[in-house]
Amino acid sequence: MAIRYPEPIQTFRFLIRVGDSKEISAAFSRFSGVKMEVETIQMRSGNEGRGVKEFTPVFTSFAPVTLSKGVVGDNEFLDWMLSASAGVHTGPTGLNLRRTIDVITLNERGKPGVIWTLQGAMPIGYELSPMDGSRSEVLTESLTFAITGMKRTTKSGTE
Repeated sequence: MAIRYPEPIQTFRFLIRVGDSKEISAAFSRFSGVKMEVETIQMRSGNEGRGVKEFTPVFTSFAPVTLSKGVVGDNEFLDWMLSASAGVHTGPTGLNLRRTIDVITLNERGKPGVIWTLQGAMPIGYELSPMDGSRSEVLTESLTFAITGMKRTTKSGTE
């Protein structure tokens, strides 16, 4: 089964795949905000005779990530994005708001390279670029996700 890519793919270097799907849901030119911080406390071990404090991890936090200058090519993906927001008369409607997202980087030949897996991703922002009929620019979208974890995988055998 061939993977379908949203057009125009030439400038988009980051492809989005949600969950176990093999389909590409979106493509973007910019991927930013990947940041992890580990909060620690200092304490001395009970058998530490020198009086040296050690750092012990307590909490881990992940900054929101943003995919920008891209296009969403899948209506199901956009519906998931919108399900996190309040409706006209209700709160968020999405039952499964946290999902796993793969951000697949493409090399200069358009082949998959490093894959960033964003765990527990929940949509928290959507922005549409300004629309100006007097200019010949591609309409782009930006998406922001809160995440609870991440993993980096290098695709082997890509040149």
